Parts: sequence; structure tokens; C-alpha cells
Amino acid sequence: MLSKFLTKTTLNDPLILTLLQNIRDHRSKLKNLNCIEVDPKLSNIISNVEGKELHIENEFHKAKGFRKLHIEVAEFSNSLKILHCVFFPDPKYDIPIFGMDLVKVNKLVSAAIVDLSPSSKNQNIKYDELLSRIDKSVFKSKRTIPGWGDIFSKNVFFASLKNESEENAFCKMVDNYLSVLIQLSQSTSPDYDNKIIKERINYQKNYCIQQMKNEKTSLVLLKYFDKKWVDEYIKKVLFDF
Repeated sequence: MLSKFLTKTTLNDPLILTLLQNIRDHRSKLKNLNCIEVDPKLSNIISNVEGKELHIENEFHKAKGFRKLHIEVAEFSNSLKILHCVFFPDPKYDIPIFGMDLVKVNKLVSAAIVDLSPSSKNQNIKYDELLSRIDKSVFKSKRTIPGWGDIFSKNVFFASLKNESEENAFCKMVDNYLSVLIQLSQSTSPDYDNKIIKERINYQKNYCIQQMKNEKTSLVLLKYFDKKWVDEYIKKVLFDF
């Protein structure tokens, strides 16, 4: 789906291409992987209007243990590039929510975040120890989690990336988080307790509600689209529940 888009906008960006390939490689290991059909007007958006050039492409899949696997690659005005990814688990499974975002303005990575966020009160925490062992000392510009970020785990990583060494370290970190996620999904069986399923549904709803409090997302889109379209895109594509 992204071949044309990648040729035009990210082929010369090794960091985004590396992260994208890594995510796809891990996604391919999931069982029963299938595409999800989404309204084209919300999934593939291209504008060549001078001063408002933009390219947004999305990939939507589902798999055993996951209700939605979403990857978004976007470029705005030939300067702002975004790689956004969220893997929402099927509420029947005790699997955390994988989230990763990379924001790049020209050559500067202003924001890089990755997490396996809890999807229930009694989340399987076996992976906490594995994630806590990952060396984060190489990063010199760690950022503060925003007020709405109480949805993230204690192992959430958020920083600006200052050089190629930090970029490579972040790629390795994303690979580690995804490896843990895939291992969890392959070793987890579905639950059929309506109470715990409902709790996981509510956790995903709260995750989406809190993410929508990030005003930076809407502020970027409002420079190119009207508010009605932006609201629909955020609620139906980025953070549906």
C-alpha cells in the first residue's frame, strides 16, 4: 500500500524506513494477519497545493490477539515527517497496547516515544522486567511525559534524538519492545470472562480518550483540513474505540 508513498517521501529518510521495516517484520510474525478495509478518503490523502503539500498513508491490519494494527506515515509541507503506530489488542487477550511515534522536523527528531501500555488493571506484567533492562543511558535529551500520559507504563520511553547513535539506539529499542509484544501474543490464550473483557475495553477507550487530549495532533492537521474532517480522522483512524 505504501510503495508509491515511500518512493516520494521517505526513501531518503533511513530512520523512518528502518523503523517502518522493523514494525512490518514483527507484524508479519502474527497469526491470521489480514487487511482491514477503511474509507479511502481517510486512509490515503495527498495534496500538492503549494504551501500545503501533504502525503498521508495508512496501513490497517488485524491478527490473532489484535483487533487493529495501525501504521501511519505522513509528511507535511516537505518538512514535518511523522511515523505513528498503535497495535490495539483484542480485549479477549492479555496483551498490552503497543504505541510508537516519531516526529521529525527537517533533520531533527523532536520526539520519539515507544511503550507497551497496560490494557487492564491486572495486566500481565511479566514483560516489565524485560523492558526495564533495556539500556537508555545513551539518550541525553529525555522528555517529560505530558499530563494526559498516565495511560503509559512505567517503561515508556520519550526523548528527542540528537545524533545517529541515538537514532540507532531508538531503532533497537523499538525492536526490543516489539519482540516482547510478539512473544506475549504468541503465548497468550483468549479469556472468556465478560468482566475482564469489559475492563480491557474500557482501558482501550481511556487510552484513546487520553491520546485525543494531545492537542499537537489536531493543530498540525487543522493547518490543512477543516475541523470536521480532523475530528473524524482522529476518532475513526487514529484512536477509534
